[in-house]
Amino acid sequence: MKEELAKLADEGVAQAAAAGDEASLQDVRVRYLGKKGALTRIMKGMGRLSAEERPQVGALANEVKTRLEETFAARLEFLREQAVAQKIAGEKIDVTLPGRCGWQGSRHPITLVTEEVVSIFSSLGFAVAEGPEIEEDFYNFEALNIPKDHPARDMQDTFYIADEVVLRTHTSPVQIRTMLAQEPPVRVVAPGTVYRRDSDLTHSPMFHQVEGFLVDRRVTFGDLKGILTAFIEQFFGKGFGVRFRPSFFPFTEPSAEVDIECVICHGKGCRVCSQTGWLEILGSGMIDPEVFRSVHYDVETFSGFAFGMGLERLAMLKYGVNDLRLFFENDIRFLSQF
Repeated sequence: MKEELAKLADEGVAQAAAAGDEASLQDVRVRYLGKKGALTRIMKGMGRLSAEERPQVGALANEVKTRLEETFAARLEFLREQAVAQKIAGEKIDVTLPGRCGWQGSRHPITLVTEEVVSIFSSLGFAVAEGPEIEEDFYNFEALNIPKDHPARDMQDTFYIADEVVLRTHTSPVQIRTMLAQEPPVRVVAPGTVYRRDSDLTHSPMFHQVEGFLVDRRVTFGDLKGILTAFIEQFFGKGFGVRFRPSFFPFTEPSAEVDIECVICHGKGCRVCSQTGWLEILGSGMIDPEVFRSVHYDVETFSGFAFGMGLERLAMLKYGVNDLRLFFENDIRFLSQF
């Protein structure tokens, strides 16, 4: 039995040295040291030995077991180090290769237009304000002279969350919130997202507006015309005609739509301007006294004007985009142009 143990030890060491990976080494370990391995089978035969031989064979068997375990542990460590070295060698970076340029994105066209509009009005002395997109009926309608039975509510196509809570249909509620929090003079623009139940080539249920208003003593319609004309010249460039057409908005009186000479045909008439030579870009007017009463402004002392414009429409005219849906489809071919 001593000879068998010595032979088993030599064979186990040789088999471990020949193992080329962890899986092969594990197979060798099980074959020699497993519960049904070679060493276990030899140890089961110790019952046939005499009382004098058993201690000697037992001690030798423990030495063999220790030798094999140490051999397997050393081989396992060697194989793991070798695997790491091979992985590092295979993943080594060749620093002489030319670099790869990363793809760089660009800002969305609506973001570009929003920033430009805000920058122009900031240069004209307007501060920037924001408000919640989920709005109370009071701020979105009531305080803007649109009571519950007013037909203008039908124009808004409102998304109602509850009886008195809506997704704001315009950024005008920011005007009310600002005036309630601040005494005149007030000069503010409020860009933001608005929601209406409308969707086609030129309308989206979610879109962007910028509201602007100015309140002070002795503010006139001439001041409104001057501010908006200055904005149009800076945004579209000089050389485009501007006209103010009488219109109606519940929160302004008098009210006016603002048109510019078609940026496509320069007033000659084309498909974009429906052969009229003019394009509507925003609504405006003098703030109605009823709005001032809602925010507790003295209507005998203060006057003001307000205006609002759709940022998608401005972007479509500025960049020559003919389908509003392109702004929301996230087509990289379209967005990469900006």
